[in-house]
Amino acid sequence: MGLTKQYLRYVSSAVFGVIGSQKANIAYVTLRGGERGRYVAVAACEHVFIWDVRKGEKVLILQGQKHEVTFLCPSPDGIHIAVGYEDGAVRIFSLLNGESNVSFNGHKSAVSVIHYDRLGARLVTGSKDTDVIVWDIINECGLYRLRGHKDIITQALFLKDKNLLVTSSKDSFVKWWDLDTQHCFKTMVGHRSEVWSMVLLNQEYRLLTGSADSELRAWDISYLQEEKTEGEPKVKKGKTLLEDDDDEDNEEGLDESPEERILSCKKAGSILREARDRVVSMTMDNKARVIACHGNDSILELFTVLSEEEVQKKMTKKLKKAKKKAAKAQEDAGEEAAEPVVERMLKDEIIRLTNIKASAKIRWVECLSCVGGELKVALLLQNNTVETYSLKTSDKTPTANKTARLTIGGHRTDVRTLAFSSDNLAVLSASGDTVKVWNRSTLQVIRTMACDYALCSLFVPGDRQIILGTKSGKLQIFELASGSLLETVDAHDGALWSLCLAPDQRGIVTGSADKTVKFWEFELIKDQGTAQKRLTVKHTRTLQLEEDVLCVKFSPDHRLLAVSLLDCTVKIFYTDTLKFFLSLYGHKLPVLCLDISHDNTIIATGSADRNVKIWGLDFGDCHRSMFAHDDSVMFLQFVPKTHLFFTAGKDKKIKQWDADKFEHIQTLEVTLFLLTLDIWGRLAERIMEALELYKEENRKLEVHKYACENAGKELPPPKPNPILVAFGNVSPSRYVLDVIKKVRSSELEVSLLVLPFPYVPELLKLFNSYIQQGLEVELVCRCLFFLLKIHFGQISSNQMLLSVIDELRTNTVSKVREIRDVMGFNSAGLQFLQREIESKEDVMFFADATGQLKEKKKKRRKRERAILTIA
Repeated sequence: MGLTKQYLRYVSSAVFGVIGSQKANIAYVTLRGGERGRYVAVAACEHVFIWDVRKGEKVLILQGQKHEVTFLCPSPDGIHIAVGYEDGAVRIFSLLNGESNVSFNGHKSAVSVIHYDRLGARLVTGSKDTDVIVWDIINECGLYRLRGHKDIITQALFLKDKNLLVTSSKDSFVKWWDLDTQHCFKTMVGHRSEVWSMVLLNQEYRLLTGSADSELRAWDISYLQEEKTEGEPKVKKGKTLLEDDDDEDNEEGLDESPEERILSCKKAGSILREARDRVVSMTMDNKARVIACHGNDSILELFTVLSEEEVQKKMTKKLKKAKKKAAKAQEDAGEEAAEPVVERMLKDEIIRLTNIKASAKIRWVECLSCVGGELKVALLLQNNTVETYSLKTSDKTPTANKTARLTIGGHRTDVRTLAFSSDNLAVLSASGDTVKVWNRSTLQVIRTMACDYALCSLFVPGDRQIILGTKSGKLQIFELASGSLLETVDAHDGALWSLCLAPDQRGIVTGSADKTVKFWEFELIKDQGTAQKRLTVKHTRTLQLEEDVLCVKFSPDHRLLAVSLLDCTVKIFYTDTLKFFLSLYGHKLPVLCLDISHDNTIIATGSADRNVKIWGLDFGDCHRSMFAHDDSVMFLQFVPKTHLFFTAGKDKKIKQWDADKFEHIQTLEVTLFLLTLDIWGRLAERIMEALELYKEENRKLEVHKYACENAGKELPPPKPNPILVAFGNVSPSRYVLDVIKKVRSSELEVSLLVLPFPYVPELLKLFNSYIQQGLEVELVCRCLFFLLKIHFGQISSNQMLLSVIDELRTNTVSKVREIRDVMGFNSAGLQFLQREIESKEDVMFFADATGQLKEKKKKRRKRERAILTIA
């Protein structure tokens, strides 16, 4: 059996820079009985973020897995939230602790809509696979699958008092389902195009649908059982003047079957929207009094549904006005006129409330009615922003006031370039209008600076300045300390596609669409405004080419320069003389990215033809061509000091490859959200480095001991590793323990899981010494038990480890028993002290502290009420 090669496994460690993803809706939620309208839930790639809109803070994260969130729906009791994912899964999270205990898997593709029934016991989900599934939440099982639509499900609503379901789809149909018999008993065919959304009004006696035009169509619902018992339906409407008479027969909304059972639908009229495009989303508030809808613009239109009393008052006024007009006409004509008749129309029942102008295009909307007639509106915008508004619906001319805007950290346009600092502590991200520098550990923005449309970037050696290449061909130099633009250099006449730092770190090379490659050197000059020196770049040489330059790269030894051109070739030049060396041809489309290995032996190229090719730099021969991605390969880079490299494609995947074995190692599934930055971290690397340092120090001590024995005298001890000195001259074994302690508790088992087995025996010996000394016994036992669990076969079959395991068994049992006895003794002592204090002072222990806590809670409530009143 051949030897196998082990690779490090990469996992997603953090997501930052995102306020809300565009694929899923926004929803108001309630946390721990808090104020209504204060918290909103939005999707953040595969996670769900709960934001406090008043403070602008993220208060809860509902952790997802691999797939992006596509829909959110809070439960009627406000304790849970149902989350739909792109792979068709549905998970129900508790808003009390953020944990998910219920999950459903029944759809084959992305979930497009989720809704609870009135009691919160059933859940209906619609998907891109055209199926509708009703789930039993209590028994955690599916009830039935409803099939009949031929396109994506856009809305699904339970009726409150009847066991019925209504669904809409992009196939232009609205279907009514009898859940007792699980079949469709009515199909409404009155729409000429896709039905994008719908809501139920007037105690479910009216249906309002939004389609691909500027009309909101209203349909009156008559329940036939009620007609038989009561004679007439509760709401009977006349025909509106807005209804098209020519298409009356075609828009009755009935299926071809003459049989009417359970209910009937008749078109009541239409409401004209100001927007001319399709309805993107439509919703209503929790009291079914306000309708909110919008198109592909930044205008939100609000409509009010009048109550029956308000409609009657309006009709009475309308009748009085008609009578006055008729009386006046009678006086002028001098003859008796007929009694005026006023017909009740749709525009008398649904009136326009107001419009809200957002700061960018709206993607989703959510409304919530609060006490005192206040309406709260939350908008998720297409530029990674959440805005909230408030207005009084009882006012004669309601005006919406913006109450909050969540923009912390995120870019407003697509991120086009990323770069790490030399110490890997900072991350640079640049978009079409801003460049941001982030702290990698805290995920917070350090600097935000306005810039031109950035295409490439890098940190200047020393990490005090950054350089951007822009779409207009300029080089922009920024200083991080002040966050200011130092200089803008007119470098090229076309888009500046690529930047590369020289291996000697004295300059850069740039490649542009103007068919030139230019060489620049760093230089310090005196600033005209101040006497201090500042960084600039000095143009030294130009390489003229015949095609647009897409990517440039130095070899690590500074001997060669690789340039990819628009003619699908890669040219290799000598750096010192700029003489032509090699031409790499074979790609069918232009090469968009390339990199050279650390030993200057191979070059890897990624192209728009979806292939990656590995070439030798000695003769320019193609070692292997591999089909890498399902779309263009946009990024390629070698892992330092290895022949492993990563590629990123437009197919939303990051892949790792072995350039020696020509093998695909792993695929990192990422959610393609261009305003988001994902960090992929090697969780076990620090532990491995610490063990290597421990082995090296032990090796030094053994060599020193051998040298002393040969010399017959005591020699000066070897110098300790600088890392150990920096940590306070700790011993190598203690340093390993400190590194393990610094790993997050949630990531500890994952770090040990990816730790290669050759490091495990040394770690077990260290664990034995830690337990004997009584150092972090609980942490060491946790690590020990996990390693024994995952490596049981290899450990039990290794004869060298039997003595170590036997010592661990003895030492662990005795030390844990000793710690348990100490804790029991301490607990008994504290209980004894408590009884003594209570008997002497005749008060309950901790009573004062409890009273102080209650007083603090009262003060905090008063302060929150005062803030709410001011707001």
